[in-house]
Amino acid sequence: MPAPRNPFKQALSEKRPQIGLWLALANPYTAEVCGGAGFDWLLLDAEHAPNDVPLLAAQLQALAGSPSHAIVRPPAGETWMIKQILDIGAQTLLVPMVESAEQARALVRAVRYPPHGVRGVGAALARASAFNRIPDYLQTANDEICLLLQIESRTGLGALDEIAATDGVDGVFIGPADLAADMGFLGKPGAPEVQAAVETALKRIQSHGKAAGILTSDQALARRYLELGATFVAVGNDVGLLVGATSRLAAEFTNTKAETGASGPY
Repeated sequence: MPAPRNPFKQALSEKRPQIGLWLALANPYTAEVCGGAGFDWLLLDAEHAPNDVPLLAAQLQALAGSPSHAIVRPPAGETWMIKQILDIGAQTLLVPMVESAEQARALVRAVRYPPHGVRGVGAALARASAFNRIPDYLQTANDEICLLLQIESRTGLGALDEIAATDGVDGVFIGPADLAADMGFLGKPGAPEVQAAVETALKRIQSHGKAAGILTSDQALARRYLELGATFVAVGNDVGLLVGATSRLAAEFTNTKAETGASGPY
C-alpha cells in the first residue's frame, strides 16, 4: 500500500485553480469549522500564528475528514522542522523567505528520503505512515510531497527564475505583504509598484512550468491573479473573517442601541 495520494499536488500539475484560506487561529475546532466551508485548501500557519508541532498535528487530525487539503507553513525552512512536520502527516509545505536557488535545492532535499534527500527515516513512529501501517510508505512518500516556496523580498525576486527552475519545486508563492515592505511600501501591498512586481513574478513562475500562488483578501485582486494564471490563491484568513464579522455585528447593534436610546439590557 503506497503513501496517501496528494490531490492538491495533482491539481497543480493539471493546472486546475485551487482556492484557499489561511488559518492562523491555531485551533483544531476552528480548523474543523473551516474544513467544511468548501475551500480547496487550508493553510496552517506556524510562521506568524502561535502554532507548534503538537498543535499542528491536532489541526491535521481535525481536517482528516475534510475535503480541503491541509498545507503547513513552518516558521522557517529548517530541515529538522520540516522533518517533524512531514512526520505528523503534512504532505504539502509552504516554506517562507526563500531567496536563492541554493536554498531551494536544500529544501527539496529536506522533503525527500535518501538517496534523493536527507529526510530522517523515522516514519514508523509517525502519523504520516499511519504508524507503520502503510508498508510502502518509505518507497512512495517522496512522490506525494508537494513543495511550495515563498518569495517575499527583492533578493528573492532577483533569484526567482533559478528558484522556479529547481527540480522538485512544485510551486512558487509570492508574499505581497513582506515584498511590499522590502520595496519601501510597508503596509501597502496594493501599491502600483508592488502590484507590477507581483504580476511580473506570477508570469515568470509559470514560464518555468511551475504553479504560481498568492494570498490576498481583496476579491478583485484575487480574480485578477487567477486571470493571470495563478493556480493556488488564498482569498482570506480566519482571523480577518472573525474580526470583520464580529466588528460588523457589534457596530450594527451598538448603532441600534444609540438610535433607540437604550441604556442597558431589555
